Amino acid sequence: MQRTKPPFRADEVGSLLRPPKIKEARARLEKGEISADELRKIEDMEIEKVVHKQASVGLKLATDGEFRRSWWHFDFLSHLTGCELFHPDMGIQFAGVQTRHDAIRVIGKLDFSDHHPMLDHFRFLKKYADQAHVTPKMTIPSPAVLHFRGGRKLISKEVYPDLEEFFQDLGKTYRKAVKAFYDAGCRYLQFDDTVWAYLCSQEELQKARERGDNPDGLQEIYARVINYAIADRPADMVISTHVCRGNFRSTWISSGGYEPVAETMLAGTNYDGYFLEYDSDRAGGFEPLRFLPKGNKVVVVGVITSKFGELESKDAIKRRLEEAAKFAPLEQLALSPQCGFASTEEGNILSEEEQWAKLRLAVEVANEVWGK
Repeated sequence: MQRTKPPFRADEVGSLLRPPKIKEARARLEKGEISADELRKIEDMEIEKVVHKQASVGLKLATDGEFRRSWWHFDFLSHLTGCELFHPDMGIQFAGVQTRHDAIRVIGKLDFSDHHPMLDHFRFLKKYADQAHVTPKMTIPSPAVLHFRGGRKLISKEVYPDLEEFFQDLGKTYRKAVKAFYDAGCRYLQFDDTVWAYLCSQEELQKARERGDNPDGLQEIYARVINYAIADRPADMVISTHVCRGNFRSTWISSGGYEPVAETMLAGTNYDGYFLEYDSDRAGGFEPLRFLPKGNKVVVVGVITSKFGELESKDAIKRRLEEAAKFAPLEQLALSPQCGFASTEEGNILSEEEQWAKLRLAVEVANEVWGK
């Protein structure tokens, strides 16, 4: 049976390849050839088009493709009160490639302002999603993302001498964000999260220890912060999460199955849905899905890769869904690409045509597995 509320049987994580017009406009803005207002108008036109494109391939939801963002996370975090974007000596190291030298640090008391620019971004998306008769989906980074990557070193000890106060304020900040998006009309919100995957990686855990952080107990802390942040959401608001192992120009960061975090993540956090990557051996098997509580929660199985253009076969996807259904009921499963197509503005190494073919494939398979 198809679902009438998110996550839908055929869904998507969020980001889409940036159209050439947006890339060209951003380059011209950097050179001073156009104004920020002229860039915004180009973004507006491309977002309107991409919303209708998502509807045309059969999706029941639409994002703005994150077309206004440079990063999947920094653009949101840098506009939280108490946070700032800065440029360290090194970028984030992926497999064989390094990102631009951007990072976020906490320099003041955390808070969420009703003037956060992404509230207007959502309002614009909703206008055209309503016209296309699809559900507008908003994506923001999980609160855990603000802590884990930089750790204690990037959180002011003068402002937060005790990290417990930081985590309390982090939960309050995100609770305010959830309410603000709801008041703006958002009924489908997603917390994108690399941290659960990092906690499954011995290499990433070791890196945390080397920078002076203790990863022991973080699962419980993050679950507490997330649950506090989403506790007051109204009954008609769906909040999902996407667990990512890194996505930059078709590369990745972490490896390791979900077993170390599955019970805390699936049973211990109060999300409505979980977008889990299952497009490579680095994600491990489906056994951790046994921790999904029986009921209304949904795992969106990401067995279609967004990193490369080669199209998966329908039979192969259906076999993977059958494997997953051995550990969680098929009625609590859905299907999507494993990640977005452009977590940063550079985008993954595939064409727009290949991207749309992937999303169309998800819709077709979902219709065949769960019916129209």
